[in-house]
Amino acid sequence: MVKNIIEAIQKNLEFPALVKVDPNIQETREKYHQAITEKLAQAAIPAVLTAFYKLLRTVDGCQKFIATKPTEDWLDILYKEKEEEAVEKVAHYADVTNNQAEGYMENVADEAARLIKESGGNPASAEKIKTYMNGQRHHILVYLPAVLNMGDLLNDESLDDGTNKMEGPVSNFLHKIENNLSGGG
Repeated sequence: MVKNIIEAIQKNLEFPALVKVDPNIQETREKYHQAITEKLAQAAIPAVLTAFYKLLRTVDGCQKFIATKPTEDWLDILYKEKEEEAVEKVAHYADVTNNQAEGYMENVADEAARLIKESGGNPASAEKIKTYMNGQRHHILVYLPAVLNMGDLLNDESLDDGTNKMEGPVSNFLHKIENNLSGGG
């Protein structure tokens, strides 16, 4: 089981390293100095993982995930009727076409699904997957650019809260409590 799903996906897909979002400006300090592939990774990886996190907050969502075949269209499952909007947000952030963003996001989703299924054990357990993804919440949200408004897109405003990007001894302690309490239903 991977400890940090963001880093594992970045490494496995050989994407550029992501940069944590500065909680004061709600953006990476390097955004205007990043290459297109860096901006695409910065937007696509946390956007897709945020949608996975949202889906896997509940046991029902985890059971649906376990029953899904590896060949499914993950973006359709994750974003439902808002898939096109999610792709447009990532494309706009990275200054690429929607087709480029969608391809990147599909690759991220396939790799994320593989890693998450591994975290669920053999046979996969909905409770293990739910616990694993709750533990990944902070790892995901510190890289999520606020301009993507994924919380608004996924109907969970707490995902866009700037305090998710804060780090330090007190913030990290509070994030651990938050992870335990954000288990969904």
